[in-house]
Amino acid sequence: MYLTGFADEASPDIDLQIRATKALGWSNIEMRNVSVGGAKPQNLHDVPDADFERIAERLAAAGVRVNCFGSTIGNWAKSILDPFDITLAEVERAIPRMQRLGTKLIRIMSYAVLKDRAADDQGEAERFRRLREIVRRFTDAGLQPVHENCMNYGGMGWPFTRRLLENVPGLQLVFDTGNPVFSEDRSKPPPHPMQSSWEFYEHVRDHVAYVHIKDGIVEDGKKRYTYPGEGRGDVRRIVADLLRRGYDGGISIEPHLGAVFHDPSVTTDAESRFATYVEYGRRMERLIAEARGT
Repeated sequence: MYLTGFADEASPDIDLQIRATKALGWSNIEMRNVSVGGAKPQNLHDVPDADFERIAERLAAAGVRVNCFGSTIGNWAKSILDPFDITLAEVERAIPRMQRLGTKLIRIMSYAVLKDRAADDQGEAERFRRLREIVRRFTDAGLQPVHENCMNYGGMGWPFTRRLLENVPGLQLVFDTGNPVFSEDRSKPPPHPMQSSWEFYEHVRDHVAYVHIKDGIVEDGKKRYTYPGEGRGDVRRIVADLLRRGYDGGISIEPHLGAVFHDPSVTTDAESRFATYVEYGRRMERLIAEARGT
């Protein structure tokens, strides 16, 4: 098992992302948004070629590896009604960059939920068709796509993720402990209850190749993110089960305490954001040590 994280939550700047990683004694980053030299932060598959090379050189010089690419492919901001060419262009940009960095995993999703449609009217056939092609292109290049249970079709509840697995050969999962806390279970009749992280995990754990750690609670109808183990994401129980089962993949922190990737209003000053990310990582290390009984 190794630890990593979405270091853009420490800072968008590549040098500070590396510094936060080093402060934790880690050697991996799950790369998502990044900037170099004061440029506007962009997802790694969208930064200009020259900036990408500068980022790659800084990572190599620091001895820091990009273990997973947190792409925007098929994510919550992408509609299944949009042209597929948009997705394919992202895939084709991502592949050579992953190969350049020696990155094997890439986080993908299954497109945004069509909110004006019922759970059984989400264009499953088209989603499955697209994901089969996405997975084929990556696996043909020796890379492994992992689907996240976020605000997308597969994130509507564990039965939807299971359907993806049944219909998309070669797909594996990144399980996010925090997303179920804030997501309605659309596999159950309305009014849809909120999901259980443990229940979701228990039904998909045999297919989990990677793990995201978020935690939080809903209070008075409002989301509140917490440090790991302090919310309703069943983090301690899930980590303990992973260890019992011999899990040896990555555990990636995604604090959402100083910055939320899809909510730019949730920000703090730069020093606090950096310190919060490092503190989250240290608490995650302690939680794992406790689960191991060490």
